[in-house]
Amino acid sequence: MNETTDTSQVMSFDTMGIQACQRNRYPLLFVDQIVEAVPGKSARGVKCFTYNEWFFPAHFDDEPNVPGFILVECLVQTFIMSFLCIDEYKGKKTNFVSIDNVKFKRKVVPGDRLEVDATLDHFKRGIAKGHAESYIDQELVCQADFVVTIPDVLDGFRPKSSRA
Repeated sequence: MNETTDTSQVMSFDTMGIQACQRNRYPLLFVDQIVEAVPGKSARGVKCFTYNEWFFPAHFDDEPNVPGFILVECLVQTFIMSFLCIDEYKGKKTNFVSIDNVKFKRKVVPGDRLEVDATLDHFKRGIAKGHAESYIDQELVCQADFVVTIPDVLDGFRPKSSRA
C-alpha cells in the first residue's frame, strides 16, 4: 500500500521542526505546530491567526478574514507533513498535481485557532494522495483532497530514455 508504513512512531514538531521537514518559510508557512504526525499515515496541525497576519489589513479592512487560498495552504502544509516527516524525504521539494473537492464551510477571523487533520491514503514512487479537513471549535471550516509529488523521488522512476 504505502512505501513507508511505520506507524509506531508518533512525532510532533514546532515551527523550526516543520521548517526542517518542508520548504515553506515566512510569510508562506501556514502551520504553527504539528501536534501529531504518524509517518506514512497522518498529521495533525495547528494555525493560530492573529490580526498581525500580513493579509488581514487587505482582506478586508472592514471585516478581516482569512483568504481561501491560505486555508487550502494550511491543509496541504499539514498533509505533506504526513510523509515529509520520514527521514528520507525531509526537506524535499513538493509539487501539487491536483486539488479536488475543496469546500469552505465557515469564515476564519483574527483570533481563531484552526486545527487541521490530514490523512495520507496512498504514497508510492513519490506520489502522495490524501485528504485534509480543518476545524475551529470542532466546527468544520474547510476540506480538500490532494495529490502531491516529491519530484526528486518521482524522477527516479522515469524511463532512462526520457531523462534529460
